[in-house]
Amino acid sequence: MWCARQGWPVHPLAAGRKTPVGNCDACRAPGHDRRSCACLRAGRWCHGFHAATLDADRIGQWWGPRPDLGVGVAAGPADLVVIDVDAHERELPGRDRLLPGIGISAGIDLTGLANGFHTLGVLAALRGVGSPADDASTLRVRTPSGGLHVWYRGGGRRWQCSTGSGSGRALAWQVDVRAHGGYIVAPGTVTRAGVYRAVGAVREPAPLPDWLARELQRTGHLAPEATAAAAPAGPRPVPPRARQAVLAAGGGGGVAQRVLAGVLAEVAACAAVPEGAAFSEKLNRAAYTAGGLVASGHLTEADAARALREAADRARPGQDGRCGAIIRGGLRAGLARPLSPGGRV
Repeated sequence: MWCARQGWPVHPLAAGRKTPVGNCDACRAPGHDRRSCACLRAGRWCHGFHAATLDADRIGQWWGPRPDLGVGVAAGPADLVVIDVDAHERELPGRDRLLPGIGISAGIDLTGLANGFHTLGVLAALRGVGSPADDASTLRVRTPSGGLHVWYRGGGRRWQCSTGSGSGRALAWQVDVRAHGGYIVAPGTVTRAGVYRAVGAVREPAPLPDWLARELQRTGHLAPEATAAAAPAGPRPVPPRARQAVLAAGGGGGVAQRVLAGVLAEVAACAAVPEGAAFSEKLNRAAYTAGGLVASGHLTEADAARALREAADRARPGQDGRCGAIIRGGLRAGLARPLSPGGRV
């Protein structure tokens, strides 16, 4: 209720965990479309941060009988940008991945640089400012793993999520960004690993510092709103495997190629959001769509499966078993519903 009073839409997290509660059986079914989901319209908690609410009655219905559930905040609707600083024991990556877009010469000694607190501190020092990790003017939350969430107000701009220094947009190694398209764990949430505890006396996010806004814009975290509004909608870039799959089946450059490319692009884009990106749902929808295209003769099942696996591996490397099960189930359901060239059953 405290979060909702701040204007931050909330949704339940599974008891003892930092991930959303699971969907109901209907929402887990192959081919389920969140955009027309009856659960969301009925005020149920399926689909993670997409179900987030400010409604006091609904909050009471969700947490009243289940006080063990954690609290997630939908960052985008809350106009939040949260800098998620990790302190994991991991091998140092190449110099080009420590601060993407900023070269670190071989002559610089990196001894002692070990986590996100260090890389964020280096970035701030290069800009002549203090590290956000030390910013006592804003809400900061210590995580059970020793990391830190630094909360800022986004200023009404559509900032985007990212993960560390992985593929796509990134701010710094072991520094994630939670904004539109993601969620953040609220202070006070209890997991098996411990409690998310606010640091210091400040409980409100400060405005995003100008220097940090410039860094986020430099590293691709700001959606091109003006360009998107002015330009007519066009097809998304076609992933190479999707293009090859449809061309191999004689689909040419037509509607079938764009349909498949669009759903695969949504799956691959989850690489920027490790949690709360509705990855399983997007992969399931892509597999269901691909199955329909297979059934209508636009591509082969083998090519569809390869394209799906490539997109899934790009978004969630090392999760072959889980992704394979989703792909097989979605393809199976889609094969029973052929898609016409216009993308309709």
